[in-house]
Parts: sequence; C-alpha cells; structure tokens
Amino acid sequence: MKFQKENRRKRIHMRIRNKIRGNAECPRISVYRSNLQIYCQLIDDLNGHTLVSVSSKDAAVEKGLNKVEQSRAVGKLLAAKAKEANIEKVIFDRSGYLYHGRIKALADGAREGGLNF
Repeated sequence: MKFQKENRRKRIHMRIRNKIRGNAECPRISVYRSNLQIYCQLIDDLNGHTLVSVSSKDAAVEKGLNKVEQSRAVGKLLAAKAKEANIEKVIFDRSGYLYHGRIKALADGAREGGLNF
C-alpha cells in the first residue's frame, strides 16, 4: 500500500512540476514531508541552485511543538531567510501532497513571514 501511495504522490508531483518553474527572481518552494520532520527549499530551476533551505531539524525551530506548529515555524523561518536573500515573491510547490495540515501550515507561516505567492 505504501508503494502505491508514494507512486501516486510522485505522479501528482510530476504533473505539478510540468506546470511551474522557479527562477532567481521568483524561486520555487519545494516541500518534503516525512513522518516526523518537514523540509523546504527555495530553488532556482533555471540554474539548478538551492537558494535557501530550512527544516524542522534546524536549531532556530522550537522543539516540543506538535508537527503542525513546527511546520508553521519552519514557514516563518523560511520567509525570514528569504528576506535576507532579497526574495519576496515565490511559487509554492506542494510536491504532490494534499494542501491541508502541515503543508498548509507551512504555507501560512511563510505568508505570515512576508512571502508572496
């Protein structure tokens, strides 16, 4: 069952990736969600560079929060690091995950931090 769910998510992800591309002015936020952690990166697809990366493992993310609160904190931290890199506009790539729960919390946290998408 896990392989079927993972293959379905990857198919959805490839369908999304065919439609969106990030560049230096408007990078793509790529999200990966594991059982315990959440990771996100700002990616310039034209040059193939990761501009900023953040995860729930970072020391700046408070420990002892539940996973949804951790995701919101990761989104805020991503927005802060993006501001330092002079990035304000981004494209959100949910990577085939449904837009609810931790993915939505991360996006809301990034919007609260000042990113536009």
